[in-house]
Amino acid sequence: MAKAIHSMIRVIDEARAVDFYGKAFDLAVAERLDFETFTLVYLSNGESDFELELTINKGRQEPYAPGDGYGHFAVSVADLDKEHARLSALGLEPGKIVDFHREGALLARFFFITDPDGYKIEVLQRHGRFR
Repeated sequence: MAKAIHSMIRVIDEARAVDFYGKAFDLAVAERLDFETFTLVYLSNGESDFELELTINKGRQEPYAPGDGYGHFAVSVADLDKEHARLSALGLEPGKIVDFHREGALLARFFFITDPDGYKIEVLQRHGRFR
């Protein structure tokens, strides 16, 4: 059986991306692998074995366009309101909290935040299938 281990995004500024993901989601550098033309940075925290891989292509100046095929990266938190307030206090500009219902029942509570490279991250309240 397959096990999901990481998701990769390309970023322009390694320090800016590492700082954002550290502040926003307590992700820290688990490993950094430097190559001649690119660098790979794996971010993780103690909540999960899953990692976010940042790829930095050396010499790239223009921002990447997430395009119309990219959806979002998602994380879950124990207290959505508290997390929203914390991110707001850091000046990271999270979107509004949404209560999403299906057939009269709460399916999910969430908000989105955008990283410095334009990638969307969904922050979900731990509830139901979103653990």
